[in-house]
Order: sequence, then C-alpha cells, then structure tokens
Amino acid sequence: MKVVHFNKADNYEPEKDWKRTSLCSENDISVEHFIKPPGHASPRHEHPNAQVLVVLKGKLTIFTDNDGEHELAEGDAAYIPGGELHVVKNPLDQPSTGFDIFIPGRLFDFWLKRKQP
Repeated sequence: MKVVHFNKADNYEPEKDWKRTSLCSENDISVEHFIKPPGHASPRHEHPNAQVLVVLKGKLTIFTDNDGEHELAEGDAAYIPGGELHVVKNPLDQPSTGFDIFIPGRLFDFWLKRKQP
C-alpha cells in the first residue's frame, strides 16, 4: 500500500491559479486533484491515456470534436478515450475542483512538458 497525504503531495500550477496535486502516480493508474480557476479553459489537448474526470465542486464543461460541449455538475463524471482532443473549462465565476483519473497512468508533469501546438 502507498499512502499520499494531500498536504505533502507533489503539486504545481500549469497556469496562474490552476492547481494540480498528484494523489497517485503509478504506471497503471494516476489520479490528480485539480482546482480550476473561474473562467479558465485548458488548452485543447490530447494524451494517449484514457481519462475519467469527476467534478467535486462547482461545474465544468468538456468540449470534444466528436461530442460537442457537455456541462458537468457536482458528482458528475465524464470518460474521455485516449487520443481524443478536448478542452475542459470552468464556466463559473468561482473555482471548481475535481479529480482526473488516467489509465494507464501519465506523468504528473504533463502540463509542464507539453509542447504547444
């Protein structure tokens, strides 16, 4: 077993006030807690890992070329297949939080090493 205490976990801000904390960083699965600031949208991106996004607080919208835009409220989840281009946005004027679960796991510094299009 591996225990991760939130207040001691690896974390960084890919952009101002967009906070990410690594709760599990294994080859077969990774879990990241995030705080998305008001109005923030992630850059359009893809990754080979399948992703499950769970909204803990607030609302998020997810846009994909295949499915358009969908709004998620607290407790909602979305599955994004690996390789699918997507954007995740916080439409609120307050922060939203959630979990990103990646299978297989991805490197926690994805946003720091990502090459801009």
